[in-house]
Amino acid sequence: MPAPLLITADQVNCLIHAYFLDSGFQHSAFAVRMEGRLDQSPHIKKHIPRGELIELLSKALLYSEVEAHWKGDELSTNCSAPFSLLDPHACSLQPLSSTNNVRESSTAKVNGDTAGKRKATTPSEDARAEKRARKEQDEKDAQINVDGAPVPKLKPKDAKSDAPQALPEPPTKKLKHKPSVVGARPGAVRFLQAHKTEVFVVAWNPSTKGQLVSGSRDAVVNYWAVPNGPNNDPTAPIQPTLTLSDFSFDSQADLTALSWNHDGSLVAIASYDSILRICTANGDTYFRDSHHKGPIFAAKFSPSGQWIVTASLDYTSCVWDVKQKKIHRQYRNHGDACCLDVEWLDDSTFASCGADKIIQIISLTATGPLHTLQGHAGEINSIKCNPSRTRLASCADDGTARIWNIENIHSEKALPTPIIFSGHQQCLTSIEWCPVTGPGEHELVATASFDATARLWDTVTGDCIKVFADHTKHVYAVTFSPDGRHLVTGGGDGSLMVYEVKSKEKKWSWYTGEKSGIFEIDWQSWGNTSLIALALERQMVAIVDPGKVPALQSS
Repeated sequence: MPAPLLITADQVNCLIHAYFLDSGFQHSAFAVRMEGRLDQSPHIKKHIPRGELIELLSKALLYSEVEAHWKGDELSTNCSAPFSLLDPHACSLQPLSSTNNVRESSTAKVNGDTAGKRKATTPSEDARAEKRARKEQDEKDAQINVDGAPVPKLKPKDAKSDAPQALPEPPTKKLKHKPSVVGARPGAVRFLQAHKTEVFVVAWNPSTKGQLVSGSRDAVVNYWAVPNGPNNDPTAPIQPTLTLSDFSFDSQADLTALSWNHDGSLVAIASYDSILRICTANGDTYFRDSHHKGPIFAAKFSPSGQWIVTASLDYTSCVWDVKQKKIHRQYRNHGDACCLDVEWLDDSTFASCGADKIIQIISLTATGPLHTLQGHAGEINSIKCNPSRTRLASCADDGTARIWNIENIHSEKALPTPIIFSGHQQCLTSIEWCPVTGPGEHELVATASFDATARLWDTVTGDCIKVFADHTKHVYAVTFSPDGRHLVTGGGDGSLMVYEVKSKEKKWSWYTGEKSGIFEIDWQSWGNTSLIALALERQMVAIVDPGKVPALQSS
């Protein structure tokens, strides 16, 4: 007798949780993790490939199609009615001559892009279902027998949404199939392989040439010394100089941010486990604090390094005195909305943004916000200050970006009306300033979006200078080269695109491999040395040496 097919509610919840994380529904993922008590789940730290839930649903839909069309001892192939996960199927027969076209159309709908990572959902039905599920199912580990046993109601989890794709081969310490590098010399791309789960964050030490830290989903931080120069062997494997994995995490602790101070002596580590950690360049623990009661999404040092500010899903931002190793003050300026990002405007003033669609300007010496910036119609995901710290850029779920003039933030006068960038069709994931502006030129910013495009904007006129539409899935990361000559983007399609800012033309691209999204990009220079680090879904870090890519060399 064959073994029964068993599915546990815990397994389903972990799949939905992974789906929500991939979709960008961080708040829903957190709620599901708490409601489903997934911190105690044996499955929470397992690697779930991106799009796995959609993959399984697609297979189930194909099985339903076969089941509905099996007549006698053969399969009927002349039904033109589509199959849906939610709508009942009613066969609509048509002449056999057009059967093939219909089946191709049906397959395309199952395997096509599902427009993943959309945040535009209405929570009412999900919330009600979640409440019902909690009442009806206290046993998280109750099993569901696919062969006909009663099916208990499940608690919905946070969803990772992305197009269904073929499953990647299991990651190994050595790549069986290295992605090809076209248009570059040997050694232009190297891989750092020590992580066992998806790598979410990377950060170069601004002072120490070649020192990199990377963080992954399983709360492991690796320190690397990346060799560079004419005498290094580009084929030699690179091992981490130090691995920090003894944080004693009792729950899911995805690493969300890595940030160095200005002199590269300290690095801040933000995590889903609500603890702020600061380590030295040698990997020693300098300071840790568990003041936050929710996941920390951002941690940034002030320009002088005296302070560090954090943004958390517990609705607050906190400022710590780095030298004194103690908290200075906790701020709750976004009501009952999560704080999503922070940015220093000067050494005693910072901005915070949140799910309440507003930006607060905070002085360390004032009792309340100096200014409240309103106008966005969706959650504000990221805020960035320009190099001169006179203007602040913001991007949000409403598909727009804004430029705020903050030259007079310490004045009681209202700040000028912002410049609004409109054009993206879905929510924006990140925004970056070009670090170099020529004499008489306007400052530029770049935005990345779930609509699979990146855009370049004139921050004075508000004009969109260029739409970069080479990606086929969501664009997660965008950054400029330190000299401002190039713009680089990375997305869920596993592609890295490098554009020349002046000509607005694509100069080089590289495909990282099947189902290997690029989550973060950091481009750093030390004198004549320049390196790009990529945080990859495929459980590794890629290092690109622009000096070995002829198309990226100066004229």
